[in-house]
Amino acid sequence: MKSSENMKPIYSRRRFFKKAFGVSLMLFAVNSFFSLLFSQNSHPMKKLMNSEKKTHHANQNGSLTSDFEPGYLKLRRSGELKRRGDILWQKMNICDLCPRECETRRLDGQRGDCEATAELEIASFHPHFGEETPLVMNGGSGTIFFSNCSLRCVYCINWQVSIKGKGEKRTIEELAQMMLQLQQMGCENINVVTPTHYVPHIVKALDIAAGKGLTLPLVYNTSGYEKKETLKLLDGIVDIYLPDFKYFYSAMAAKYSNGARTYPEMAKAALLEMHRQVGTAKPSSDGKIYNGLMIRHLVLPNEVSGTKDVLGWIAENLPKDTYINLMSQYSPVYKANNYPKISRRITYKEYKEAITHAKKAGLTNLEIQGA
Repeated sequence: MKSSENMKPIYSRRRFFKKAFGVSLMLFAVNSFFSLLFSQNSHPMKKLMNSEKKTHHANQNGSLTSDFEPGYLKLRRSGELKRRGDILWQKMNICDLCPRECETRRLDGQRGDCEATAELEIASFHPHFGEETPLVMNGGSGTIFFSNCSLRCVYCINWQVSIKGKGEKRTIEELAQMMLQLQQMGCENINVVTPTHYVPHIVKALDIAAGKGLTLPLVYNTSGYEKKETLKLLDGIVDIYLPDFKYFYSAMAAKYSNGARTYPEMAKAALLEMHRQVGTAKPSSDGKIYNGLMIRHLVLPNEVSGTKDVLGWIAENLPKDTYINLMSQYSPVYKANNYPKISRRITYKEYKEAITHAKKAGLTNLEIQGA
C-alpha cells in the first residue's frame, strides 16, 4: 500500500490532465453548440432577447459605484467615436491596421494577409461560458467571433473560422444589432474575438449600438499581435483588453504563426499601451471585472512559448498583480502534428514549472488550471 504522501503527485497529475482536457473540450463544445444555435437562419431564445437590460457599475479601482459607464459612451456624445471610426476605416484603403502592414487595398475588395476584405464576415455570436470567470459570471460573456485572422497559428483551435474563413457576410448595422441582442440576453459584456482586422467595423457598430442603448463593457479579445498606433485609436473605447502573450522568441513566432517574426516586440509594446489605457483589471464587489488588462498565456510543449521569459517580462514591466490566465489547455489541432515540438499536449511537469516561474517572478494574480 502506497503512502498518502506518495499518492499525492499521482492524484495531482490525474487532476491536471482531467481538468486540462475538460477545459479544452468544454470550450470546443460550447462554441460549437452556440455557433449552431445562433446561426443566421435560426431564431432562438426569444424570451431572453426580451429580458430586462442589465446595467453594470464599477469605477477605475474596481469598487462598485452607481455611475459607471463604458468609455465609448462618452466618446459618442462628443462625436469622437464616429471620428475614430472614420479614421480607422480609411486605413483599409492601403491597409496598415495590424503589424503585417500588407498595404492591401481592402476598400477595393482586395484580401489582406489576414484574408479579409473591407466586407465584414462573422462566424457566430452568443453568450459564452468558457471565458474567465470575472467575465462570465451569471449571464456569460457576449462573444462575437469574427472570421479570418492576422496571426494564423498552425495550432489554432478555432482554425475553421480564423484561418479557413468560415462565416457569413454581415453589415455594420447587423453587427450593432448583435451587440444589442447580446445585452438583451443578459450578457455581462460585449467580447469581440479576433477583432484586429475588423476594428473599423467594430467602432462604427459601437457608435450605432450606443445610440440605441448599449451600455455593456467592451472586451477586446486579441492574439496580442497588435500595432501600438492602432491601439491608440481605441483609447477610451475599449474597457477590457484580453490579449494573448504567445511567444517570447521571434523564431518561434515566425515558425508557428505564419512568419510573424515581430510578434514578441509588437506584443510587448501592445501590452504596455493597453495597460496605459485601462490599468490593472480588478474585480468589483460583485466579483465582475468591468475594466482593465487581463493577459492570457498558453503554455506550449518543449518551451516553445518561452513561458519563463514571458512571465519574467510581465513581472518586470507591469504591476505584479496583473491578471494572468496561465493556460494549460493546449491541444495539437489543425497542423500541429506536422511540427514535432508541438505535436503533443503539455506535461504535468511543464505546467507546474510554469506556475513556479510565475510565483518566483512575484506575480500574485494568477488563474491556474488543473493544479
